[in-house]
Amino acid sequence: MNKAELVAQVAKESDLSKEAAEKAVDATFKNIEKALKGGDTVRIVGFGNFQVAQRKASTGRNPRTGAEVQIPASRVPKFRAGKALKEACNS
Repeated sequence: MNKAELVAQVAKESDLSKEAAEKAVDATFKNIEKALKGGDTVRIVGFGNFQVAQRKASTGRNPRTGAEVQIPASRVPKFRAGKALKEACNS
């Protein structure tokens, strides 16, 4: 499912126009992003948790040349599915 399909489903299931549903979906994603940028964890009970993890610097290899490449430390978003979502996927 892509974003347009998600917006269409939200509009259909909530009796909103597609424009209103798109604003709601965009606002949701924007606020999750804003919270993660601020270092917060976003917990949606029954769905899962979004959080930021620190990835250490490491050494990799360029697959074409075999030369070593330094990969800098970074912060990466992570998602951990909640119990209800896991159960829904396995039923």
